[in-house]
Amino acid sequence: MVKVYRPSNLKEALEIISSEKCTLFAGGTDLMVKGKSWSGLEPSFDRPVVFISDLDELRKIKINEFFLTIGGACTFTRIIDNSQIPDFIKEAFIMIASPGIRNMATIGGNICNSSPAGDCLPLLYAMDASVVLESIYGRREVNIEDFILGPGKNVIGWNEILTEVRIPTKNFKIRAYRKVGTRKSTALSKVSFAGLAEIEGEELKDIRFAFGAVGPTVVRSRRIEKKIVEMVSEKKLEVGEIKKMYGSIIKPIDDQRSTANYRREVCLRFVENFLMSCKWR
Repeated sequence: MVKVYRPSNLKEALEIISSEKCTLFAGGTDLMVKGKSWSGLEPSFDRPVVFISDLDELRKIKINEFFLTIGGACTFTRIIDNSQIPDFIKEAFIMIASPGIRNMATIGGNICNSSPAGDCLPLLYAMDASVVLESIYGRREVNIEDFILGPGKNVIGWNEILTEVRIPTKNFKIRAYRKVGTRKSTALSKVSFAGLAEIEGEELKDIRFAFGAVGPTVVRSRRIEKKIVEMVSEKKLEVGEIKKMYGSIIKPIDDQRSTANYRREVCLRFVENFLMSCKWR
């Protein structure tokens, strides 16, 4: 028998997990798979379970001139249905799983699962998102690139809850999100890609690429992004050179979903197509 807690607010939840190591349960769409037992038997958990999906403090969505803030227990459906969230952000969540899963799965749970194939992660990486972690001792903000360390690994403490995801409200005129899978949404990604570009007139101010399911974590290189901006400003953009640079850092593996060569080639095609579609060329 597993001990179960249903705190009524965030303060109570933080007090519970500060006194003993627990499993935080929001939507549970990843946890139920990890804890599955034989067919017909209930999932197995080796720690007390704390249900946090109904905590009001974790279900808020706010936006101002600097940040879009999404509560850690906001479901994908809640994000998709919220009028404050830009359509290009919603697009990444629409492509995740089935409607039933989107009704349950949460953004905080997806980040804490820390899978390199997480569909929303490339967009969050490209947008310089950060996560807010809270315990009874206070709160800290961590850039998402520093939060996720590898497949299933991150820096959250045993007594912390991911309470918010903060996304800078920077305006990118050119945006692209792509996912390649066996099916459009109800399948794990073979490759996912987010591309963003900020342009003033014909001048490229900023460009960002992030790739999912092609390494232990999402792949993004600020060095290459800076090089692209320099090339464009000097009117010496070499798409082949950019593809070669990304090819050196994109290191996928062969698995049951796809091959390494296919994944790498798809990523490089995404880069080429994005660059060729930009009007500053």
